[in-house]
Order: sequence, then C-alpha cells, then structure tokens
Amino acid sequence: MIVLGLTGSIGMGKSTTAGFFAEAGMPVFNADDAVHRLYRGRAVEPVEAAFPGVAVNGAIDRQKLSKALAGKAENFKRLEAIVHPLVREERRAFLKQASVDGAPIAVLDIPLLYETGGERDVDYVVVVTCDPEIQRQRVLSRPEMTVEKLETVLKQQFPDGEKRARADYIVDTGNGMDAARAAVGAIIAELKTRGPRATRDSTRDSI
Repeated sequence: MIVLGLTGSIGMGKSTTAGFFAEAGMPVFNADDAVHRLYRGRAVEPVEAAFPGVAVNGAIDRQKLSKALAGKAENFKRLEAIVHPLVREERRAFLKQASVDGAPIAVLDIPLLYETGGERDVDYVVVVTCDPEIQRQRVLSRPEMTVEKLETVLKQQFPDGEKRARADYIVDTGNGMDAARAAVGAIIAELKTRGPRATRDSTRDSI
C-alpha cells in the first residue's frame, strides 16, 4: 500500500483536493478532524490540566484554548506535546485498517507535513497550491478571519514555493476545480504503476 502525504498552505484548496481522492475511493485521514475528535474525547483531560479553563461541557473550547495559547511558542509546544502523540495513534489505526481493507493508496491529509518532518513517513507528497492572491481572497472570505490572523498562520507554515520544490506532485486549484480533480485522477493512475518507496521510514512511531 502506498502512503501518500497531502499538504498545502492555508487557503490553497487542500481539503477540496482531499475530497477528490476520497471520491476516487482512496481512504483519507484528516489530521484536523482527528484533533477535533480528540478535543471532544481523550485530549480533554490533559489539555484542561495544562490550560485550566479551556474545557466547557466536557469538550475543549477552541476559542478559549486560542486565548490561553496567547500566541506564545512555548504554549503551542506544550499543546503539541499532548495532542500529537494522540493523533499519531489515530493515524496508525487508520493505516492499519486501510491495509486490511486492501486500499492501494492511503492519503494522509496533514497541513504541517513538512514542518513536522512528516514527509519521512510517506512514500510520496502532493502539494496543493494556487496563486497567492487567490489564496488571500479565499482565506479572508472566511468568517472571523483577519489579515492579522492570516499572517500568523502563514508564519507557522513553510513558504508555498519551498513546499512545491520538495513535492512529488503538485495540484494547482487556481486552474479550477475540474482541472484539480483531473490532476488527482492522473496522480492516482501514476501511483498505481509506481508502488511504495523502499526509502520510506516505516519504523517511525508516527506511522
């Protein structure tokens, strides 16, 4: 089974592209969705212990958590130390099930794939991109999004150009979603002829 990493900066259309892989029958693990589940389950107690007052009615209130983090790097590191191991557990379970199900390709939708060294855990990487102005328009059209928030997010992510330079495949959603869907189909077809990479570090605990 090929393990395919899917990543891209905010507003590039990564979630839509992940949907195209799912439409084609490929199982997709969404790291953000996993975090949301954990904030309603196993992560509640340890996160509340680290940041008192962020739990409301048995779940982590993301707005309260954001205020508690206060944009400080040390707080983000504390949170990541709690959440990332739990996400890795869910990811391992997903890949195990995908393998049992006989999936030819399993997709890991991970926003900070390169930033966290996750490319070592996958066979190939797809980077989703678009023109910077399109990206900006998409992001700023979101409720409660501001230029300041966008800049904060972008500072936490590698530049789009660096991601594209390191990618095995690129999907440009700026060309329209029909073109993006077709690009996904072409990637799937090619991957089925290539197979997994022997160099992937399959022993890493994140898998």
